Amino acid sequence: MEERAQRIVETAIELAEKGGFEAVRLRDVAADAGVALGTLYRRFRSKEDLLIAALELETGALEERVRARLPRGETPLERVGGFFDVATRGICRRPNLARACIRAAASGDPELAQRVAGFQHRIEALVISALLGRPLETGDGVGEEERAMASTLQLVWFASLVAWSGDLQGQEVVIEQTRKAASLMLIDERTEN
Repeated sequence: MEERAQRIVETAIELAEKGGFEAVRLRDVAADAGVALGTLYRRFRSKEDLLIAALELETGALEERVRARLPRGETPLERVGGFFDVATRGICRRPNLARACIRAAASGDPELAQRVAGFQHRIEALVISALLGRPLETGDGVGEEERAMASTLQLVWFASLVAWSGDLQGQEVVIEQTRKAASLMLIDERTEN
């Protein structure tokens, strides 16, 4: 991301941290970032577009944390549970920003769908790394079962985060629901140990 766009996104993040989705008014973002409103619109067509860019930055930070320290555990279930614990606590540490990003991602905007799908694929890759117990390398022959499991767990996690963002449940419930889904998928492993 070029410097000016980075500054715009960081400004949106600051505003979202203070006041959530409603606080990210494009006019305010442009003024606080020191750019013309037209400059902002050339890079981001809407508040949702801007917040998806913020989500992409946050996802990059999560990827770096996971690469630096893979989730620990003897079994895939322990590692996947550890990953979702770290991911949930990471995203929820700044609740106003998290709620704003989740709202943008769940907006259903067809023009943002590919970027939201990109976020989902990045989380799936991190889940696969946790399942395998090692970093996922380019060209790894990951099986269809691992991909399906990672996709399903990512969807459960995101749906739980949507409920969290609406104050329907706490972050501990998000973690527990995702662990429970992983436990059900890895039932053969659970009964072997």
